[in-house]
Amino acid sequence: MNIYIASDHRGFDLKTEVIEYLKSEKILDMGPFEYNHEDDYPIFAHLVAKKVLENPDSFGILICDTGLGMDMTANKYKGIRAALCTDSFFAYRARLHNDANILVLSAEYDKIDFREIVKMFFSTQPSEEIRHKRRVKEIDEL
Repeated sequence: MNIYIASDHRGFDLKTEVIEYLKSEKILDMGPFEYNHEDDYPIFAHLVAKKVLENPDSFGILICDTGLGMDMTANKYKGIRAALCTDSFFAYRARLHNDANILVLSAEYDKIDFREIVKMFFSTQPSEEIRHKRRVKEIDEL
């Protein structure tokens, strides 16, 4: 399983921490590779969304200041189900009910425990219940 990760300038430090936390996983850094306040989140959201769509068994992680810009941008792509998760419960439900394929994190939300969120996101399997599968299909068909 590949995990593609990217951030903007505001998420750069947290991205570095997440990469270190997931060092045993196959994580592919899509940038930025140094802090630059000119880095725009739509560019990096596009890079990760494109890779996740090209590799259906992969996942993405996107990080910006609030997470909102990354979430909105990634969800413009048909087949992407990005979820902004501020705690492990949201990460659990994003995977269980919505089969989320991109985890979005906020770099500035100080109550975030990214380790618990990442752990829950990647340890939760999508529900096999027909109602949840139907709803995921409906999302993807929009």
